[in-house]
Amino acid sequence: MWQTIKYFAIALLGFVISASLPGMADGIRPLPPHTVDETTEIRALPGKLNSIAVFNSNSPEVVQNEGILLSTFPPKGMKFPAAHLNHPLNGDFSIFFHHISNGVITKSNKAVFIGIIAHNPNVRNAVLKINRAAKYLSQPDAPFKVLPSSSDNTQGDVYAGPGDRVMSDFLHSKPSDPVWPITIVIPPHQTRVIAALPIPVKGLVPPINGLSGLIDVHTSRPVYLASLALYGKPSGDGIESVPELSEWDTALHNYDLVHPLEKAPTAPGTKTGVIYGRVAGVSTGTIWDGVITDGPHTKNLSVKLGQKISYPISSIEQGAFGTGQIQSANMAVRYADTAHQAHGNYGVHYALQIPLHNTADMEAVVTIHLQTPLKSDERKNELKFYDSAPTRVYFRGTVRVRYLDDNGQNCDKYIHLVQNRGEKSGPLMQFLLKAGEHRRVQLDLFYPPDATPPQVLTIKTFPLVN
Repeated sequence: MWQTIKYFAIALLGFVISASLPGMADGIRPLPPHTVDETTEIRALPGKLNSIAVFNSNSPEVVQNEGILLSTFPPKGMKFPAAHLNHPLNGDFSIFFHHISNGVITKSNKAVFIGIIAHNPNVRNAVLKINRAAKYLSQPDAPFKVLPSSSDNTQGDVYAGPGDRVMSDFLHSKPSDPVWPITIVIPPHQTRVIAALPIPVKGLVPPINGLSGLIDVHTSRPVYLASLALYGKPSGDGIESVPELSEWDTALHNYDLVHPLEKAPTAPGTKTGVIYGRVAGVSTGTIWDGVITDGPHTKNLSVKLGQKISYPISSIEQGAFGTGQIQSANMAVRYADTAHQAHGNYGVHYALQIPLHNTADMEAVVTIHLQTPLKSDERKNELKFYDSAPTRVYFRGTVRVRYLDDNGQNCDKYIHLVQNRGEKSGPLMQFLLKAGEHRRVQLDLFYPPDATPPQVLTIKTFPLVN
């Protein structure tokens, strides 16, 4: 499912990455990349997702026509009842959207507008409060570009792609752009527009653009939501006008789901030829909150010299490294031909505490890594990497780590990572842990839409070399 992203990421870069394939002209296939194994104990990641709902609009990723992307409205009175999932949202929930406009495919330079509307079915006002919001386009807001494998991102100004930038804003707790209203009051039995966002392609070479966004909201009463796609109407000055509420409402009641659709997913439990599919529905879970310890009834993670322990991050079916733990959020409602789970946990906040305890009788150097090994579901205490990773980016995003350094000073680091498939990585942090010493590390990341799961969090312990 994620290879589509890679294709458009390359297109949006504006250049072609050429692979060297010697011998292909003579019909001789090159040798596959050499892999290396790293021995490590692999454990399931402690914690779990919370129960907060996510209005999750990501299918189809490439929007080629007008219509409904996702609707939780009741089907009664709708021209295409099957396009509506009849699932009200109440209290705290999030809105996630990630879509692309591709003028190469549609042979059009018209801007697609993504509209998100909310309807109040109650007899009293529903107050929708936007707690935090961020949205960006690939161009011009967050173009895909080549970045170092690791960069300091304290200021939140390092990113490549809109999903990367959105998640960085949330990780940095940046205030919402003033374009987002603080509250939206929806009168009884009426509908209001939460967002109407263009994806322009005119003048771009190639004419491809993407939009990613995440909104945390609270509503005082149950509401129905829909995301829709409409083309803007040309105006006299050549700028396409934003569709009005009446146009969104007409589309909601009279249009079908946007076609063409993505590939339908394979059934859960499929062993080979797995198609994960893209997400369109309401998923469950915005935060994975976990404390990494020796076990459910212990308070610390014991570190021992020479030890390596790895924990899957955003593990998926056929990609749980033998732990049996699939972290993908469950779907409360979904369309039948879309993903069975929210594979990738796009927008999910991983909030992990690591209370370390050196149980050895000598000092130890501790390093913590986020890595992108080759996907596996085998029960082996090893991870497989390429000795020279291909240039296929599988993770681009920012990780925050907080801990006390060796001088007792508080460290708060934001590290932007770019990792190719099967690539090892250097440490996010390292420090010296004295014999018997305790030290707590806090690690946070918002899993970005431009990433391909799974990753692993690895904790390594070495003897101090003088």
